[in-house]
Amino acid sequence: MPVPGPGYSITVRLDAPASASAAGDLTSAVGRVGGVLTAFDVVESHGDAIVVDITVNVLSADHADDITKALDTLPGVHVRKVSDRTFLMHLGGKLEVSPKVALRNRDDLSRAYTPGVARVCQAIAANPEDARRLTIKRNTVAVVTDGSAVLGLGNIGPAAALPVMEGKAALFKKFAGVDAWPVCLDTQDTDEIIRTVRALAPVYAGINLEDIAAPRCFEIEARLREQLDIPVFHDDQHGTAIVVVAALRNALRVVGKPIEKCKIVVSGVGAAGSAIIRLLLRKAPGDIIAADINGIVHPGRDGMDGNLRWVAEHTNKDGLTGTLHDALVGADVFIGVSAPDLFGAEQVETMADDAVVFALANPDPEIDPLEAQRHAAVVATGRSDYPNQINNVLAFPGVFRGLLDAQAHHIDDEMLLAAANAIADVVDDRLNASFIVPSVFDAAVAPAVAEAVRAAARGEEVASAV
Repeated sequence: MPVPGPGYSITVRLDAPASASAAGDLTSAVGRVGGVLTAFDVVESHGDAIVVDITVNVLSADHADDITKALDTLPGVHVRKVSDRTFLMHLGGKLEVSPKVALRNRDDLSRAYTPGVARVCQAIAANPEDARRLTIKRNTVAVVTDGSAVLGLGNIGPAAALPVMEGKAALFKKFAGVDAWPVCLDTQDTDEIIRTVRALAPVYAGINLEDIAAPRCFEIEARLREQLDIPVFHDDQHGTAIVVVAALRNALRVVGKPIEKCKIVVSGVGAAGSAIIRLLLRKAPGDIIAADINGIVHPGRDGMDGNLRWVAEHTNKDGLTGTLHDALVGADVFIGVSAPDLFGAEQVETMADDAVVFALANPDPEIDPLEAQRHAAVVATGRSDYPNQINNVLAFPGVFRGLLDAQAHHIDDEMLLAAANAIADVVDDRLNASFIVPSVFDAAVAPAVAEAVRAAARGEEVASAV
């Protein structure tokens, strides 16, 4: 099922004969070993030879080696070097600090720094709320992690997590004009993380928690929300939940089912799964059945932590027990935020007619999307190479833009639901089974989400298409 994509892309610089067949020989060699050629550039041309850059999407390091060998063994071809385009993008990091004010002369310096800056400091000391108006606090978010649950990589620590946090900050700026900065903490102690974030908070107007393992993430978020006067948002929980709720609203429109009559199965009850369940419960579904590696969550199950006990108490009204496969029988909706290859088309066939399947595990989903499509009416994944990508970037930039514009001091479920409705509304009359959420590059998304969140934060009525 995996196909080469731009996340693993190489550029091979090589010498080749200046013959009429050279280009065809090179591209054919790439194709024979399964590479996807995306660019062919002649860098130098001489009477009897050319220097070529061939850019190829590959699957892995081993696959890149196979392609390089296939090229290097062609008659007259010599590979000079191979560059990994992803690593090249990260050289020196992806962020920089750029002043917003000119520092051209002594007068500029006197106002931006000493002595003029002292007057601004005194104004803030007299009225601390002026920090939002007179400093970067007005538009700045901390992206905080301990590196304990990064992407599909697990507990890799703060330094290895930094490229992800840089990327998150870049997305904040690109899609919503929010200045975000990575804060990677060299501790996985809950109390120490909370103390550190509290100490850093005066600089920021919001905290985006990222890639912190469950169940610690629940306590960290809850305690920070109690102790800080700025919004605290754990994107792995609430960003995912917002986009899932938006996508599900539109998917159920496609199949003509009211959520109040739907049996929804959620696979994975960690940070994302728990948040999805909690937000979906606000929509009063017919029932939610949660399942994890130990099977269906129900009140009689032993060894549950506080999060699982809460889920057991608020879902599975009939006390169903058994496996994920048992839970799928008769279900209208499957939402997976768990692990790859958990079931196949035969299990989808046991679901209700016009089933909806959101297989969101990355990079390999709970079921092959093509298998799911054999029986499901709507299928979504977390991948960019299939329709209906459930991607948090649809939510978090606009959410924080709205919170900052409202000068919000907290975030609640009404704001999350407002964001979900805004995302769903952007699809509008383009809705169909292969288009239940907008593209992450749709310029209308972040402003729509921001306006909905801003209005909800200020207690204003929020209109929705449905």
